[in-house]
Amino acid sequence: MDNAHNDAGVTLLTTDALRRWPLPMPSADGDKEQRGHILVIGGSREMPGAVILAANAALRAGAGKLTIATGASVAQLVALAIPESRVIGLPETSGGGIESAAAEALDGLAGKIDAVLIGPGMQDEPATCGFVAALLPKLGEAKVMLDACAMGVVCDAPDEARAHAASAAKRRFLNRFDATVLLTPHAGEMAHLSGAGKAAVETDPRAAAQAAAQRWNATVALKGAATFIAAPDGKAWRHDGGNIGLAVSGSGDTLAGIIAGLAARGASLEQACAWGVALHARAGEQLAGRIGPLGYLARDIAAEVPMLMHRLGPR
Repeated sequence: MDNAHNDAGVTLLTTDALRRWPLPMPSADGDKEQRGHILVIGGSREMPGAVILAANAALRAGAGKLTIATGASVAQLVALAIPESRVIGLPETSGGGIESAAAEALDGLAGKIDAVLIGPGMQDEPATCGFVAALLPKLGEAKVMLDACAMGVVCDAPDEARAHAASAAKRRFLNRFDATVLLTPHAGEMAHLSGAGKAAVETDPRAAAQAAAQRWNATVALKGAATFIAAPDGKAWRHDGGNIGLAVSGSGDTLAGIIAGLAARGASLEQACAWGVALHARAGEQLAGRIGPLGYLARDIAAEVPMLMHRLGPR
């Protein structure tokens, strides 16, 4: 990517910068396989909507084929909400999480998916960590994005209840995936994962993101009014924009889906994250202009993305 818009080594994600870093496009006669197969894993009895929002956003971002894996108790509901998807029901824990043994149910997808999003709407963090630890070695070369409590596999300060699962997951995660994993914490989640204070994270978010990227050997997007994206090799990007209307339930799930959908269609995790953050913010700006700065819903955001991608394409 052209680094003309650098601010002390950080590439600013302006409109011009995005246009110099165009998203991969399928050929005019390509099929849904060429547009990429995305697996979205998430949802729970209390939050089935999160995986629905994320999956819908992945399709709006251009992914061609969608599979959802969610708790068996809500699988039928999710299938009805997203008729474009194959839906796999997974066994659940008493706490509403996905059982670690459920990873075996996804064995048949190995080698068939291009990108995986794990986390939106999942509950029972200890169970989620165990499930993620069991699943990661099965995913081959797929690009992996961890969101919400799925990020707990890299937690530097686990409590006693999840210490064993988190420790095992961390070893497998870092040794297995190198920099082909993306994590998207906000400041509070970053404090939880790193053991740093939230105030310290908010004081210097760029440093927090870069330190986490090197420590976990992953790409890290630290979300906020200014979002910093850091790669393990030291590259960093910054995006400023959006509005207060985006601070609403489900907005983060939609952002995660947009990013994962872009990754499925061929973007690197860094590019998918940069574009996803920018598209999410611009969608909020469009909705604010049409509906008002407060009161639009997370479910409204994804529908803005296709035309925004078109307008931000090469001139």
